[in-house]
Amino acid sequence: MTERLSPPVCDYEGSRYEQDFWQGRDRTYEDRAERIALRRLLPPCGGRVLEIGAGFGRLTGELLAFEQVVLLDYSRTMLAAARARLGDGDGRYTYVAADVYRLPFAPGAFDAATMIRVFHHMADPAAALGSIRRALAPGAAFVLEYANKRNLKAMLRYALRRQAWSPYTPEPVEFVALNFDFHPAYVQAALRAAGFVTTRRLAVSTFRLGLLKRIVPAGLLATLDGALQPYVPLISPSVFTLNRADGSGPDPVRAPLAFRCPMCGGDLTVGEDDVFTCRNDGLRWARRDGIYDFKEPVD
Repeated sequence: MTERLSPPVCDYEGSRYEQDFWQGRDRTYEDRAERIALRRLLPPCGGRVLEIGAGFGRLTGELLAFEQVVLLDYSRTMLAAARARLGDGDGRYTYVAADVYRLPFAPGAFDAATMIRVFHHMADPAAALGSIRRALAPGAAFVLEYANKRNLKAMLRYALRRQAWSPYTPEPVEFVALNFDFHPAYVQAALRAAGFVTTRRLAVSTFRLGLLKRIVPAGLLATLDGALQPYVPLISPSVFTLNRADGSGPDPVRAPLAFRCPMCGGDLTVGEDDVFTCRNDGLRWARRDGIYDFKEPVD
């Protein structure tokens, strides 16, 4: 984790996230339930999709209806793991290390975007959503998942006076450094202010209880979860939303993918050794080992 930037950014560089959080951690149910929700909300096809917080590529396979998938993460090591898993897909996959608050793309570059298990790290949700909206073409689909503050477990703990913060108030709660739970009304308002229209909301991982996961097979739990997602009140620990970028903004930018300087938005010129130089501020960025690195400028 680093606080060099403002807002601060949660950095998984060099972490064992895949091994320590997913492998052998009894999260098969959550993975399957999230895939069901994502399939339900994604457009049937599209040109170019931005996967924000792609990590090691866990959900990238759900995006194959798009012609081009741009995997974005702040961690270069996570992207390297994704590339080792997926390859370049004959040009279908593009790997970009960058900060969501400073996306290195031309406005309107994407037909769609996803942000799963990432929003809970956003110290400035309004700035993050505004940055994402600028990267999307008018009418583009944006699937956002967030950690729900108003979940059943939190409500029970609050009623029993086992937690101090209220799950009913709209402000986010930071329960661990750079880990936030959000109230549905807060997220709805933030999306609207950023220029999104929310069309669907799904309650996901409703059965995320240790005892239940131990006694009921993950496949059955996920099937039940998927059947109930559109109907359960938003008291689940995770909420998936489908949002549409409003009609304002530039026309979509088509192939090739157009990069911009993440600091000033200026045009980039391509030099030798895959180094990109900003025409405005002179900052230089590089493509290394198949990853476009906009995390830190090169000397």
